[in-house]
Amino acid sequence: MSDLRVRFAPSPTGYLHIGGARTALFNYLLARKENGTFVLRIEDTDVARSTQESVDAILQAMDWLGFAPDEGPYYQSQRFDLYQEKIDQLLAEGKAYRCYCTPEELEDKRNRAQAEGRKPKYDGTCRDRGDQLLDQPHVVRFRFPQDGETSFKDRIKGVIRFANEEMDDLIIRRTDGTPTYNFVVVVDDATMGINLVIRGDDHVNNTPRQIPMYEALGFAVPEFAHVPMILGADKSRLSKRHGATSVMAYRDLGYLPEAMVNYLVRLGWSYGDEEIFSMQELVEKFSLENVGKSAGVFNPEKLLWLNAHYIKTGDVARLADLLKGHLQELGIDPDGGPDLEAVVRSLQERAQTLVEMAEGARFYFADKIEYEEKARNKFLTADKKEPLEVVVNSLEAMDACTEESVEKAFAAMMEETGLKFGQFGPAVRVALTGTTSSPSNYEMIAILGVEESCKRIRAAIDVLSLI
Repeated sequence: MSDLRVRFAPSPTGYLHIGGARTALFNYLLARKENGTFVLRIEDTDVARSTQESVDAILQAMDWLGFAPDEGPYYQSQRFDLYQEKIDQLLAEGKAYRCYCTPEELEDKRNRAQAEGRKPKYDGTCRDRGDQLLDQPHVVRFRFPQDGETSFKDRIKGVIRFANEEMDDLIIRRTDGTPTYNFVVVVDDATMGINLVIRGDDHVNNTPRQIPMYEALGFAVPEFAHVPMILGADKSRLSKRHGATSVMAYRDLGYLPEAMVNYLVRLGWSYGDEEIFSMQELVEKFSLENVGKSAGVFNPEKLLWLNAHYIKTGDVARLADLLKGHLQELGIDPDGGPDLEAVVRSLQERAQTLVEMAEGARFYFADKIEYEEKARNKFLTADKKEPLEVVVNSLEAMDACTEESVEKAFAAMMEETGLKFGQFGPAVRVALTGTTSSPSNYEMIAILGVEESCKRIRAAIDVLSLI
């Protein structure tokens, strides 16, 4: 094991979204590549908005994507005693102070500062206050350095500097006694030994607020790497209007986790012109040096293309197992029907998602075929009755039902009768499926079997008898 320790720390106030999943992936890959430790921490200090449902959804998404943590999940809500201990330490050392300003007073200060063209930050009224009225409502503020600058070398963005005079004396404990985000993150990362913080660049402005807290508490300051944002096609921040943003929504839409992982890593990272990566290849090739500085643009078509690739090349048994759930969503019980692996093989080349595959597989499990009007009018015409009867006779005369035997039976039938494939093939397809778009007749008949195939063709003949 190397000494690298990274973490993913989502807030359980909703589902795991695309941006969070990519941050988790970058942390996971670097930990695996460098034989380090990947820590999962649930930042649930926002009691009002955090829910167990969201925690479960995040853990489920991490499991689906294959991002198994080496440690955790840890929960901030179980660490409040530690946070209070560190706040008391800062108070005792004069590095934090109690602030008694009321919300109304603070609002008045902000308004006056803005009216006078000043930055609306806390003016330090209670910074050097001598009396300590512990029975009065108060917050605790961190005593931020007032001169000089705070700088750090970002592993992606380079050196970033902030003037300390621009910073506020941040509240680290609210009036109700709960600690605040920027403080607990520092305590957690330090006490968990996190030495590289990889997170979204919407946290860049939090970093200069946090570094002085590490130093005040006597902790080593970790390295930072802020990954660029993910934007929609219109270059605005990715949101629901750009499509699904929850990772598990894509699972429900029939996407494979390996397609999602492959797509996420390419949103901001590159390795030459390569597009397709297995997880093992990503572990070998990933580095922060190849993470770009500009925002990635979410492209649903590219994700769909990758998903189609992974379906086309996927393990048939695994795809069949995954397809079951999507068939059940359509009200189809796949048990007792055609061999599901054979069904998958027949649809692999044409399906872009498992939902699309399930829709395409409906006809295999149908008790009665409903014909599309256009297909019926074009191919189930009166002149097809006799050829279809010949097809039934040929199929029932076969010793075995395989693609090869069906193809041979059709070839022998055409030779004996002089029929051309176009005179019966499209009609057979419509009889079996109700539509004109499907796998080959040979493949479908082999999967459905002679009895079911002939039953469907005879049903079509009965329809023709009424014409």
